[in-house]
Amino acid sequence: MPSQEYMDKLQVRQNYRNLWHTDLMHTIQADTGYCCFALWCGPCASYLLRKRALYNDMSRYVCCAGYMPCSGRCGESRCPEFCLCTEVFLCFGNSVASTRFLLQDEFNIQTTQCDNCIIGFMFCLQQLACIFSIVAMIVGSEEISEASQLLSLLSELVYCSVCACMQTQHKVEMDKRDGMFGDRPMAVPPVQQMSRIDQPIPPSAGYAYPAPPPTQAYGYPPPHQGYPAPNYPPAAYPPPAYPPSGYPPTGYPK
Repeated sequence: MPSQEYMDKLQVRQNYRNLWHTDLMHTIQADTGYCCFALWCGPCASYLLRKRALYNDMSRYVCCAGYMPCSGRCGESRCPEFCLCTEVFLCFGNSVASTRFLLQDEFNIQTTQCDNCIIGFMFCLQQLACIFSIVAMIVGSEEISEASQLLSLLSELVYCSVCACMQTQHKVEMDKRDGMFGDRPMAVPPVQQMSRIDQPIPPSAGYAYPAPPPTQAYGYPPPHQGYPAPNYPPAAYPPPAYPPSGYPPTGYPK
């Protein structure tokens, strides 16, 4: 039974608004070379992608990125590289899904309906192959046994193909994050936090009231209209003489 915290995280992830840079259908076109690498050497690609998702800081590594009950209980702090190697080889599917959730929660990326259909088809095919294997073992029919083997082979091919496309999708998204498409690289976040869509929009920065108009002095236009600021006293005015000429006035006794 999943915990309430896990269900809350799933609910928040459904409300994310950003999209992947490329969907699963076009990953092979976006980076054909890496898709082939992820297909033939999936655990190596998963190791490199998880390390890159952590900004190459293995001190931040937690088993399955903190999304599984075993996270934080496998001695990751003592030897994170060895624990990551163990995770990608023994729990390959969980390692790919954990890197995906890590990127989604960091950048508020939703999963498109097309991606959900592809992932759901992969899971349904695996379940169908498992059911046919159980029925073939119980009944003992040669035809059902052959059908179960074909379904198992098909489910494995689909599983490997979808995981390779998923890891290519993660790689392309981190290329976008690191500025390989022309944008400025993003800074390393201090802690992994989940943002919520229902947070209020912060008010725009600025003054609440317009700035007062510039004061005009001595009939001069303000400086912002292309005229120099007036000097005081004006340069044309001579300095005052003291005592003024004609003092004392005539007619008054000295």
